[in-house]
Amino acid sequence: MDAQTFHFVNGSSPLSVSPHHILPQDKRPNLNQPPLLSSVPVIDLMEEPCALVVDKISKACEEYGFFQIINHGVPQELCDRMLAVLTAFFELPPQEKAPFLATTQTQQVKLFNFHVKSDGQKKVSMWSECFAHPWHPLDDILHLLPQNPPQYREVIAEYGKEIYVLMKRLLSLISQGLGLENDCLEMKIGEKPAFRAQGNYYPPWVTGLQVIKDGNWVQVEPIPNAFVINIGDQIQVLSNGRFKSVHHRAVTNKTRKRVSIATFYTPGKDTIIGPIRDLIGEQHPPLYREYSFSEFLEEFFKQEGTRRMVKETFELKV
Repeated sequence: MDAQTFHFVNGSSPLSVSPHHILPQDKRPNLNQPPLLSSVPVIDLMEEPCALVVDKISKACEEYGFFQIINHGVPQELCDRMLAVLTAFFELPPQEKAPFLATTQTQQVKLFNFHVKSDGQKKVSMWSECFAHPWHPLDDILHLLPQNPPQYREVIAEYGKEIYVLMKRLLSLISQGLGLENDCLEMKIGEKPAFRAQGNYYPPWVTGLQVIKDGNWVQVEPIPNAFVINIGDQIQVLSNGRFKSVHHRAVTNKTRKRVSIATFYTPGKDTIIGPIRDLIGEQHPPLYREYSFSEFLEEFFKQEGTRRMVKETFELKV
């Protein structure tokens, strides 16, 4: 579909930028200062020996909180089909997407866009549209997913099975990087984790993903058939601050559209999260108090529209 015919579900055309999409000048990203650093580490999961992969992942988690993986085992043609059906969904006419428009934060299947609070708490909508729903298992919610495009349900089900295997493998490698048993992080995240997928559609004007490191922005250069891994807040807390969760952003300029899908593996709401005991000692006192994941989510939604600092809410003063 041509960008000129694309419409957000709220009816605004990406080629006619309305005021509610425009940040005040002083709130916009400064793309010139400081200069962008080189990209995040790229790790080959097939590299031998496995201990070398563990070491590289551990260093990336300590220094960046983000890394890319190649030779991960998920077929390229499946990734291509996943992005194709997701793009086709976003480019449907607004009236076909409207039934998925979010009415509550807890809606299982929802179409929405993010916003930031500007001067006087005015909301400025982000230049993107997002579609979120569970990705594994799908049996109970498959009927809630789009019927158009026709292949959407089939493809997300196949994609979810592959991603589930990959995520368990990554959790094992990250656990080993902390000197823990292979299944430690998987066990700490709990027996009833939540699996959420979020598709993101950025109309023209978006250049790509950046993450922050040492106060500077790092461009995440796209690599064919690679996944970008963001370890997130829960692993920073579980690792007692050894591994880092950092802010990221998608920056706009006059380029082509960008489509991505993020798959989240999070604790269940009743799961208790806190520094793993084996990572606490006299030289490494706990940096965070324990909390239920539902408490984390409450704080997450409370900070909507801001540059979220959720894990910081649970820091202990040492």
